[in-house]
Amino acid sequence: MKKVVLITGGSSGFGMLTAEKLLATGEWTVYASARRVERMKGLEEKGAKILKMDVTSDRQVQEGVRRIIKESGRIDALLANAGYGSYGTVESVPLEEIEYQYNVNIFGIARLLKAVLPQMRQQKSGRIVLVASIVSNISMAGLGWYASTKHALKAVANALRQEVKGLGIKVSMIQPGVVKTEFDEVALSTLRKIDHPEDYKPLMKGFDKYISDSYSKCPGPESTAKCMFKAITARRPKTVYRTTLDAKFLPRLVSLMPDKLFDRVILKSMK
Repeated sequence: MKKVVLITGGSSGFGMLTAEKLLATGEWTVYASARRVERMKGLEEKGAKILKMDVTSDRQVQEGVRRIIKESGRIDALLANAGYGSYGTVESVPLEEIEYQYNVNIFGIARLLKAVLPQMRQQKSGRIVLVASIVSNISMAGLGWYASTKHALKAVANALRQEVKGLGIKVSMIQPGVVKTEFDEVALSTLRKIDHPEDYKPLMKGFDKYISDSYSKCPGPESTAKCMFKAITARRPKTVYRTTLDAKFLPRLVSLMPDKLFDRVILKSMK
């Protein structure tokens, strides 16, 4: 009997690639979900079952999980991949943008976990894979609110891993660094719409260039999708998968720096 996985954010990037990898094994029934289901016709043609699911909607999350249980009788894995980010200074990012980031990146995770965990506890088995980030471990000017959501997600993942350890449920975190997906386009477009006070404009101009240059040189999503596949399928998955070179080495380097030195390095890089 095939195992069953729910993937959020399945319309592009990591989610779509991981869905394709799981489908290719012939061993998984893949429920791929997203807000924009029209973008998943290719996945559907490859055998995925498509769900319209906005993780900010209680109703859509609950209805989607109920459909999976009704049709398949179980949920063996959740890949909580949907995410959203807005860049800008702590003062300048609009409150509605801050709230939306938390609604997707934290409350969206809460909705998913509350929906799937009762079934996994009943089964005494399951995999939960939460997509965090390099900024779960560090933060910098321009990333404050977005990084705060990923810091919070790391705290949730650590607690959940301990809480379900004796229940047959394994929890892994995915921590990519800078990766070329559609994420940067959305986050940078939001940054450029913000009317920062004059005091911040030189810094944010440098931040924009710094981030844009980073994305122009970064790897694509393949290595991260490969780690997601491992987290879902490995007999003994890691608790954390750092999927790019910057994610593996930068947090360790920063942890060795005094805060004031880190501040100087970051601010110099944005000039």
